[in-house]
Amino acid sequence: MSGSAFLIPVLACLALAAQSPEQKAQVQALVKEAIAFGKKQGKEALLWETNQGQGRFHAKAGGESYIFIYDMQGVCQAIGFQSNLVGVNRWGIKDPDGRFFLQDMIRVAQTRGSGWVDYKYPNPKTGKIDDKTSYVEHLDGWVVGCGVYK
Repeated sequence: MSGSAFLIPVLACLALAAQSPEQKAQVQALVKEAIAFGKKQGKEALLWETNQGQGRFHAKAGGESYIFIYDMQGVCQAIGFQSNLVGVNRWGIKDPDGRFFLQDMIRVAQTRGSGWVDYKYPNPKTGKIDDKTSYVEHLDGWVVGCGVYK
């Protein structure tokens, strides 16, 4: 893939979505809180806390947002919404538009350290596929993120 062909989809994914500034700030703050928790309490404590269905990193920003953690190979380490995904390699997952959104998140974390990625994903509150944007940060070989639906 040429450099420009690679940059076009990545730049499209990095565009900030139309959520309220307050929602986006809440999502970003939750990721930063999770990163700080992981640095202070350790990565295993962060995984445990994130995997709690109603833990401190679940159901924030209107009840639809939750922390998720993936390693750089796309294996789910923790997720507050779908615990059945823990341990599953989701590298090849695509949204309905064919976007490899997890790969985009990993690229953002690896190359920029943090940023936003737009995609479509099932909304746990409505059960529908909705437009979503997620803020992700790199933490010692992991991608820690949280999203908000449009």
